[in-house]
Amino acid sequence: MRVALDIRRTNDFGVATYIRNVVRTLGRLDHTNEYFLIGAVERMREIGDLPANFHSIPFPDYQLTPANYFAFRKLIRKNECDLVHVPHMFWRPSQAPCKYVMTVHDLLDYMYRVRSRSLLGRMMHLYLTNKVVTNAARIFAVSNFTKKDLSRIFHLPSEKIEVVPNAIDDRFRMGHTSDAERRMIAERYQVNYPFLLYAGRISPHKNVVRIIEAFSALKTELARDDHFPDLKLIIIGDEVSKHPDLRRAVIKSGVQHDVRFLGFVPIDVLRIFYDAAKVFVFPSLYEGFGLPPLEAMAHGTPVVTSNTTALPEVVGKAAVMVNPENVFEISRALYKLLLDQPLREKMKAAGIEQAQKFSWESSVRRMIDVYEEVGLSR
Repeated sequence: MRVALDIRRTNDFGVATYIRNVVRTLGRLDHTNEYFLIGAVERMREIGDLPANFHSIPFPDYQLTPANYFAFRKLIRKNECDLVHVPHMFWRPSQAPCKYVMTVHDLLDYMYRVRSRSLLGRMMHLYLTNKVVTNAARIFAVSNFTKKDLSRIFHLPSEKIEVVPNAIDDRFRMGHTSDAERRMIAERYQVNYPFLLYAGRISPHKNVVRIIEAFSALKTELARDDHFPDLKLIIIGDEVSKHPDLRRAVIKSGVQHDVRFLGFVPIDVLRIFYDAAKVFVFPSLYEGFGLPPLEAMAHGTPVVTSNTTALPEVVGKAAVMVNPENVFEISRALYKLLLDQPLREKMKAAGIEQAQKFSWESSVRRMIDVYEEVGLSR
């Protein structure tokens, strides 16, 4: 069987993590089927060495133009592919010369981002996406929550949607960081104090403003009880400068000396921050899966997260879950996890165990089964 993998969106943070791990795992597990990786050459290098049944097909990054669309189809036909895997949600109807499967990470475009479009734009987007998901031979949903959303919005039959969960990058499974690594972040980032951590995208549904407000309330409680006077909040995320509401929240909450925005950091550095954090806080309003809590758990870091969307499914009983719209509930959970040592130890052990329940190997084995069910059927 000849399978094409669209890897053009490896510059998108979440989708890139997914593509890299799926392709690397396919390379370890499947030496029989032929795989054609379609995307920019520099993206191939990020994936690393692959066996001889993997072929790189240079192609420009993802562009919504007719020329790009027809050129992609031409490549599929030229390489006589039996199946295409598009590892993200897209909305242009596909007339691919063969069957395709797709991965749906979330339906955020139909929850929060939809408000930025006109009524006509929303209707057209829904209509076109509906054609895409209806024509797909199979859909990989990253959680049961996402599967339910797909069924509810697009009225898809349950058997068409496979739940194939995400898992963390292997670099987050390297165990605790060394003293030298902790010294590195102390010297390079001037972090030599206890801190709470948020890591992830910076966008409205991530609820970062409420994290700042909850941290301010927490500082007041800690000061009253004379605990953690030097506690800080570190926010790691992309394009903080595009969200002035965060700076305003910091100033309004009176914590401008205790909140730090570090922007993007590479995985090798991020794992050190996860390991060193007192608590990881992730009260997102909407997640199709939610990898950052699992990444923190793999390091034994206690987690406060939301009791909504896919997050309870991901964290199980290994995190303290809160109403993400209640600032004081978030603050109280943080206070408890900071000072209740038996609870901290319980959450550390449970978190490590929970993170081990998700593996790329088991997920990719199911993908291969589906490839063969779909690609070899007539």
